[in-house]
Amino acid sequence: MTSPDAVRAAVDRLATAQRERVPCPPVRDLIGTDDLPAAYAVQQGLVQARVAGGARVVGRKIGATSKAVQDQLGVDQPDFGYLLDDMDVSGRDRVSMRTLVQPRVEAEVAFRLAADVDLPEDEITLEAVRERVEVALPALEVVDSRIAAWDIGFTDTVADNASSGLFVVGTEGRPLDGPDGLEPREVDMALAVGGEVRSSGNGAACLGDPLEALRWLAVQCARFGDPLRAGHLVLSGALGPFVPFAAGDRVEASISGFAPLVATFEE
Repeated sequence: MTSPDAVRAAVDRLATAQRERVPCPPVRDLIGTDDLPAAYAVQQGLVQARVAGGARVVGRKIGATSKAVQDQLGVDQPDFGYLLDDMDVSGRDRVSMRTLVQPRVEAEVAFRLAADVDLPEDEITLEAVRERVEVALPALEVVDSRIAAWDIGFTDTVADNASSGLFVVGTEGRPLDGPDGLEPREVDMALAVGGEVRSSGNGAACLGDPLEALRWLAVQCARFGDPLRAGHLVLSGALGPFVPFAAGDRVEASISGFAPLVATFEE
């Protein structure tokens, strides 16, 4: 088992990399390559420090839900992290990159929850999570790694809050049911940087269905004793490969069923 001192050392290493915007070595030398409880303990330490500094938890993100992203990261299973209010850059004419280290961008479907998903694990079904979704939204997630050259194993990315950075969500959502209902697994996505399509995919690329990703997350959160809550935003995972971008780039996600979502980045 990983010692508390090693967990604290990993927290300090990643926090320093974030604060100084200088990538650090992987933390697997401290927490190992398969101690997931230790990796999530590091993640909790980082999140708790940010909350103590004034940030507020507003939801969760699911990472590595598509085969394309798993191949990019060299992992074989999804993970999750926390969304904080200071990561939300929605609605801004230009998005500052001053907090980012090695950013990439991906497009996905987000869900805003209308009710808690506070159920016994065996009752967290696809139908149960679907009926707790208030609205689906288009999203851009800026993933980032504090670890040099994205040289990450699974425990590295988990510890680093699932390689999170910033996020942008649209203002016009869609319900899942009724005459205007959206079926998340049926959407198509194209992601353009500077007017050139750099990534494409569909809803089925996200664990077969973004709602299945949401169900998976709800189960993990129940196991950790920190269930999803009403009002939370959940980024369900990339619909295609993530791509690099730079200051000055205009990034546009086109996800069927939604208006295009655009963000322009600056240093």
